Amino acid sequence: MVEPSFVSVHDTVPVWRSGTAADALRETLDLARAVEALGYRRYWVAEHHSTPALATSAPAVLAGQILAATGTIRVGSGAVLLPNHAPLAVAEQFGVLGSLYPGRVDLGVGRAVGGSAAAGARLGDPRQRAFPTQLDELVGYFHGRGAPQVRAIPEPAVAPEFWLVGSSPSSATFAGSRGLPYVYAHAIVPGLAPVALDAYRRAFRPSVHLEHPRGAVAAIVVLADTDERAHSLADAFVLGQLLMRTTDPETLLPTEEEARRYRFGEVEESFRRDRIDPQLVGSLATVAPRFEALVRESRADEFFALSQIPGLNNRIRSYELLAKAAASL
Repeated sequence: MVEPSFVSVHDTVPVWRSGTAADALRETLDLARAVEALGYRRYWVAEHHSTPALATSAPAVLAGQILAATGTIRVGSGAVLLPNHAPLAVAEQFGVLGSLYPGRVDLGVGRAVGGSAAAGARLGDPRQRAFPTQLDELVGYFHGRGAPQVRAIPEPAVAPEFWLVGSSPSSATFAGSRGLPYVYAHAIVPGLAPVALDAYRRAFRPSVHLEHPRGAVAAIVVLADTDERAHSLADAFVLGQLLMRTTDPETLLPTEEEARRYRFGEVEESFRRDRIDPQLVGSLATVAPRFEALVRESRADEFFALSQIPGLNNRIRSYELLAKAAASL
């Protein structure tokens, strides 16, 4: 029997046309409290830049607010995009969090930029080093070997739990070779979770982080009381992605009613199907066997869910139903 703590939340803090970024951020705090009460293990926030529809530009700052609003759930980044930051700055930020909330802080890292090339050009490690070099420095700060004559202060008594987040077998192999926990982003590149996590386990070497491999899958999950309702909710975010990619990169996400009125063209419908069909969208009866199959085929040790849908109550309901699915595994 798998307990609900097998499941965790991955949040991009979507901003809907019916509200503001401030509304979305406050909703994140409310959602974190709700899923903590449901027994979820972790609450992670993503990193995106220059994207009005996603209010997750500062994961360390937001993680601190979530930690303050909750009491037991682990909180962290999914992921801090390391090319955007000097490793020392990240170590200091998460050192503060780890000192204030010992044993509750996760530091998931990734190698993407999370925004446009123009935004990326104004971020980043000023030395522009390779990702493995950055990662070694970052990890080292929490184990007494970050950089010569430099310490990341404060130094928490309990180091953050490091994870690598990726979307390819090569990133999985890299994580395994470093002895890090790994999350495969099925939400971004569906279909390769079994391959990626198998590559991760084969490459795994015990480390200061882990004695045995720990692999997870992150997928889009939209659960509702009926299939029709779940797809109606999912369409709002998908339509927002479509508009951002085609006509208005500055748009906020459309409401459910706007998405319901929208008529997808042939090419748009193909995009919609590509985004929804591989993910877990539907009623509990529809999603539960697909969820079980994804976990079984990938042999995931943990599962992260992204419920990017309008309405706090709708999101809480989605996570309530996923907890039921997880408890029945």
